[in-house]
Amino acid sequence: QMQLVESGGGLVQAGGSLQLSCAASGRTFTDYIMGWFRQAPGKEREFVSSLWRDSITYYASSVKGRFTISRDNAKTTVYLQMNGLKPEDTAVYYCAAGRRGLPGTQALEYDYWGQGTQVTVSS
Repeated sequence: QMQLVESGGGLVQAGGSLQLSCAASGRTFTDYIMGWFRQAPGKEREFVSSLWRDSITYYASSVKGRFTISRDNAKTTVYLQMNGLKPEDTAVYYCAAGRRGLPGTQALEYDYWGQGTQVTVSS
């Protein structure tokens, strides 16, 4: 089992920034593709970003250029830096880990999930 614990969510004004963190434990962190997904009220969970090793990244078109995914293998933590936030970014953000191959844009490709952290962007 791998445990994932997200943090860093909160309330921010449009145009602001937040950094989400996801601390992983229980498995070899570097063996896993790490992903971020989000789910807004009344909507399905959607892909935000994924990262394999330290440099292979994928982003949803809606966040490309504004969000950056990164990982610190020594801390077994993955981050999502979110800049230029918009009200439509409001959602619960989930961290996930999987080993079913790239690009990791589908929720079904992930085996482990965190509990989620709320991000609210006010206009």
